[in-house]
Amino acid sequence: MNLNTHQELMKVREYLKRFAIIVYTGSPLDDIVMMDLELDDLYEGKHLESAEFQKYKLALRRAYLEAGGEKLR
Repeated sequence: MNLNTHQELMKVREYLKRFAIIVYTGSPLDDIVMMDLELDDLYEGKHLESAEFQKYKLALRRAYLEAGGEKLR
């Protein structure tokens, strides 16, 4: 995973921590999937603006592909 993607992923983790959401499954791919689901829940609950939501989702998709995943929903 390149440095920029890693930094983006850390921004998503930091955002989730603001809601006391800490994701650690032991698998980088599973972590990304869980963070993706958590973002969906926050967005549906109106805790996240549309532009920020899209930015974080894109960062997760990029990280997922770089970590060896095939396709994230």
